[in-house]
Amino acid sequence: MILGYTTGVFDLFHHGHVNLLKNAKALCDKLIVGVSTDELVRYKGKTPIIPHEHRMTVVQSCRYVDLTIPQENIDKLEAYKKLKFNVLFVGSDWYQDDKWINYENNLETFGVKVRYIPYTKSVSSTLINNILTEKRK
Repeated sequence: MILGYTTGVFDLFHHGHVNLLKNAKALCDKLIVGVSTDELVRYKGKTPIIPHEHRMTVVQSCRYVDLTIPQENIDKLEAYKKLKFNVLFVGSDWYQDDKWINYENNLETFGVKVRYIPYTKSVSSTLINNILTEKRK
């Protein structure tokens, strides 16, 4: 059985999120999704629109997701030690990023592959939020 793992904020859930989850699920038997906690999102300098518990419910309702868990920190190696996944999925917008190259190298020692899923360029939660902010003005 291939156990897959991916993470995200999943604020203002949109078709780009669905594309990521659908493509990831096609490459594994079971997909676990870590949904960033509100505290982690704020640590990254952003403020989520949708509260964590609601984002967890939305992501869990997606048919491609087998299990959602809170993502309380961004350390993928620590997540591996807890979950023992075989493959880690991330958007292709992170390809060749130094942080992700480091994750690839570290996880490779445990036989874990990092797979880059095509990023949906036409949409993002930030873009949606910016459009909504403009409409409120």
